[in-house]
Amino acid sequence: MPETHDHAEHGADDHAHHHGGTGGDHPWRDRVIAPVIVSTRAAHGRRADQSAPVIAEAAERIGFACRPPVIIPDGEGVLAALSELVVQISPNVIITSGGTGMTPDDLTPEYTLPLLDKEIPGVMEALRAHGRERSPLAVLSRGVAGVAEGGTVIINLPGSPKAVREGMEVLEEILPHLCDQVADLRPSHEWGSVDDA
Repeated sequence: MPETHDHAEHGADDHAHHHGGTGGDHPWRDRVIAPVIVSTRAAHGRRADQSAPVIAEAAERIGFACRPPVIIPDGEGVLAALSELVVQISPNVIITSGGTGMTPDDLTPEYTLPLLDKEIPGVMEALRAHGRERSPLAVLSRGVAGVAEGGTVIINLPGSPKAVREGMEVLEEILPHLCDQVADLRPSHEWGSVDDA
């Protein structure tokens, strides 16, 4: 697997967390975010990644655990890295950073889409709208969001730490409730009856 500071044997524990864990009195404490940093320079050691710590800080604020980041170059390796996380680790959320722009090797959305069973366009609309308040260039991010096999949510963020911080401001409000819906944990009176489906 591409560079990571974690070990594969943690996968079973994370899989258990994804499917309920011990829960306790905090409904989200066993939920896991897996950051995937898509940066050729960071993967080759030419610069330090600054996006994963931002994701980890946001995860802590909402009571989610955060795995050590997977750091990979731009390009086709994104699909393999995401697929391996979805199948072997099954985190609640994968947040990618990088590869959402216009250069030829910015292909993170293209390699994310094949894994999504359901897209969630409203998440990206909210992220771009929030970013647009700070920079008109936020609309150029081509990121996608959706739910993959097993209920893992995948969300693409841009590569700059500033954009990641702004994106996590939005996701902190969304992720707990989104994960509830994906896991069918919300009380039925909050989302309608079976007859409404």
